[in-house]
Amino acid sequence: MTRSPGELSLAADFVPATPAQWRQLALAVLRKSGVADERTGPEAVDELLSRTTYDGIRVAPLYTAADVPVPTGLPGLPPFTRGGQPTRSLGPGWDVRQRHADPDPVATREAVLSDLENGVTSIWLALEPAGLDHESLSAVLDGVYLDVAGLVLDAGPATEPAAAALFALAAKRKVDPAELSGSLGADPLGWQARTGTPADPRTAATLARRCAADHPRLRAITVDATVYHDAGGSDAEELGCALAAGVAYLRALTDAGLDPVDALGQLEFRYAATADQFLTIAKLRAARRVWARVAEVCGVPTAGAQYQHAVTSSAMMTARDPWVNMLRTTLACFAAGVGGANAVTVQPFDARLGLPDGFSRRIARNTQSLLLAEANVDRVIDPAGGSWYVERLTEDLAQAAWAWFTEIERAGGLAAALASGIVAQRLATTWRRRTENLDHRRDPITGVSEFPNLDEARPTRVPAPVPVGGGLPRHRYAERFESLRDRSDAHVAGTGAPPTVFLATLGPVAAHTARASFAANLLAAGGVATTRSGTGADPAVIAAEFVASGATVACICGTDKSYAALASSVAEALASAGATRVWLAGKPGGYDHVDSYLFTGCDAVAVLETTLRDLGVA
Repeated sequence: MTRSPGELSLAADFVPATPAQWRQLALAVLRKSGVADERTGPEAVDELLSRTTYDGIRVAPLYTAADVPVPTGLPGLPPFTRGGQPTRSLGPGWDVRQRHADPDPVATREAVLSDLENGVTSIWLALEPAGLDHESLSAVLDGVYLDVAGLVLDAGPATEPAAAALFALAAKRKVDPAELSGSLGADPLGWQARTGTPADPRTAATLARRCAADHPRLRAITVDATVYHDAGGSDAEELGCALAAGVAYLRALTDAGLDPVDALGQLEFRYAATADQFLTIAKLRAARRVWARVAEVCGVPTAGAQYQHAVTSSAMMTARDPWVNMLRTTLACFAAGVGGANAVTVQPFDARLGLPDGFSRRIARNTQSLLLAEANVDRVIDPAGGSWYVERLTEDLAQAAWAWFTEIERAGGLAAALASGIVAQRLATTWRRRTENLDHRRDPITGVSEFPNLDEARPTRVPAPVPVGGGLPRHRYAERFESLRDRSDAHVAGTGAPPTVFLATLGPVAAHTARASFAANLLAAGGVATTRSGTGADPAVIAAEFVASGATVACICGTDKSYAALASSVAEALASAGATRVWLAGKPGGYDHVDSYLFTGCDAVAVLETTLRDLGVA
């Protein structure tokens, strides 16, 4: 190939690579790392490097153009996979929405004004029964320009009086009805999911008719799918439940006299955004695709652009090492923006500790400001579009969500499926599988199950209102590990000393450090401190150091070679010195006098529960 002078060739002079060549190179690396051996062939590479999501979707290590299943269309056109609008707006690429749940009207007003003065474009107010009284709306919104800032209400069964209070306030201030924006937040099915109280989607029809007639920028209904995510559901389960709720509301609105276009325009969908950025991107794209299919069936395919509100996941937030939550929410916010969310809420990093303070709210809103103004994430529509991986994942999620949605419909719709327990059973099954992975640290939680900080000084916060319950459970990925840390903290408060395990380190530092660090890291996840012996290998000396430490549980740490020579004799010496349990950091090897083993992939929660029990921690 010839080029004119100065022409940039890029990849033109490179020989095209093939999937077979990639697999051969990947196999060489797998063999060096011990994952594969000389008997493993290139055909096994995909299986060794692939993983399966909680929806049963296989995520492969390599994708090609052949993996793109269907045409994805263009932004702003059905099926809206690539976005509901053909271009980005001239302002911020998405609505920066901040949530407020402080029941104190004065404190909330100050926080709301601070947010609006510093980058937030809409306000989300949590009202009764676990938040503000709707009668305090006038005081809370004093100084807020209702024709400029969007307002989203979250009032549960008090949605109608809260909406009436908002309408009365707008009328008193002479706000043009056409300029009132946001959502009234009606979601009777979401309330049923949270509380177990039977609900009728038709109760939202009156508000929807009023909004459609008088408030073109105001939506009446919010389909809050985060309740299914918080109950442990998978991405497709969250989408399928949202789809079923949306269809139930469409039936109620059209039965009440709204035409399909107006009915579709009254719905806003709220999804959880997690630190798994690719799944979050694909989830939002898949949500638009399946909702576009609903609009198509309704005979109005061009009206099927789903309005999406992404909220950083409550389930992924931790109370331990809460500063790491800043990193999680940044990843989730990035994914929400790339995935095409219309509005994004970043939860403050201290959300699990209580009501956020001014600093944490500032960090939350500045996370979005940085991604918008400095990283320019909003400048390109659907930047993940065209990625063979993302397109395949989007389609697989859409298919899985549609299958779950049709199962709910066969059960009589979402209200019936919630009442009969079908939804709860399905989500509980997924949560059990997720718990298994969390317990074994296959799904690691930085700062909690991995790299915990025993010396952390967490900030203190005013307790947040207790959310309503009675329906689907609210899970947190870190809940089991954090419960163990709480037990250890209570033990320290009562005794003045942390529960401690003695690490019997065999040989020089270079030989035992890897496994000693592994054991210390695992034990710290339950609030258990460690103390180490020296660099010797004499069982009697190690046993004497164990006695001097005051510990009652020991763990032997060394190399496989040192284990073959010393593990049994050291374990016997420790047991004779009073060790109630002797662990060994390594794969089970049948060593005499060793009671249990710590290894990559072991049940860390079971290990910690056993250790705390052995150490007398109630």
